[in-house]
Amino acid sequence: MADVRLTTSSYLVLGIIDKLGEASAYDVKVEAARTVAPFWSVPHAQVYAQCDRLLDGGLLAQVRRESGRNRRVLALTERGRDALHEWLSDPAFVPVEARERGILKLWFGGRPEVLAPVQVDEHRQTLRSYEELAEEVGELLTSGQREALEFGIRYERMMVDFWDWVRHREERTTTDS
Repeated sequence: MADVRLTTSSYLVLGIIDKLGEASAYDVKVEAARTVAPFWSVPHAQVYAQCDRLLDGGLLAQVRRESGRNRRVLALTERGRDALHEWLSDPAFVPVEARERGILKLWFGGRPEVLAPVQVDEHRQTLRSYEELAEEVGELLTSGQREALEFGIRYERMMVDFWDWVRHREERTTTDS
């Protein structure tokens, strides 16, 4: 059993397998795309690599299913469950890296009058989809899942407000000239 340095992606894999009970790497990839991708994306190849690392490190155990495609199914070991619970209990703050391409484009001289209208529309569309999701399944979510969805709603509202500000600031600057 190798000593494994755990990353946020490691905990994402552990958390999803914990929620599902047992899962293949493919199941983890699908569940991540279905649930946490709006606020924490992980490349598909990384999911498979993390599953292998966690298996080698003794945090996951492998069970081969005889039916179907005989695919590898993984479950948390006691060590994996302990690592996940320890991480969930750790209140440490890590600064957010927004990774918004539009903001990066602004920084390097992208034209606000070109960027802002598209950004406002896209963030409004995402906001609508999150609000619809909250309306449709809000009561079915755990409190933590509902709070994460609320984060997405508030973030998208803030981004709409920001890009509206950028657009109107550009309009004011143009008329003031």
